[in-house]
Amino acid sequence: MKTSFKSVALVLALGMGIGISPAWAQPESSVQAAASAAEKVSINQASAQELASAMSGIGLKKAQAIIEWREQYGAFSSLDELSDVPGIGHSLVERNIERITL
Repeated sequence: MKTSFKSVALVLALGMGIGISPAWAQPESSVQAAASAAEKVSINQASAQELASAMSGIGLKKAQAIIEWREQYGAFSSLDELSDVPGIGHSLVERNIERITL
């Protein structure tokens, strides 16, 4: 048991010495940045369910309104244009700006 612990400790020490570290040892900001990038949803392609799941303050009804607006007027050309959808104001767009993409 001591041998395997020493081996693990040696590998970690060597890895950290050359800038390699396990995921759990990464700074929190790196982990958060990777997670937020993976959670973005496209307002031009996502389904109502995907929009409702990814966005704060957006339920299925508002998500469906986004889809209907998109079908009627075409793809969104900017994230701010999302506030043109009835029931979605500027504050709701600002709250979700880090979660959405075109």
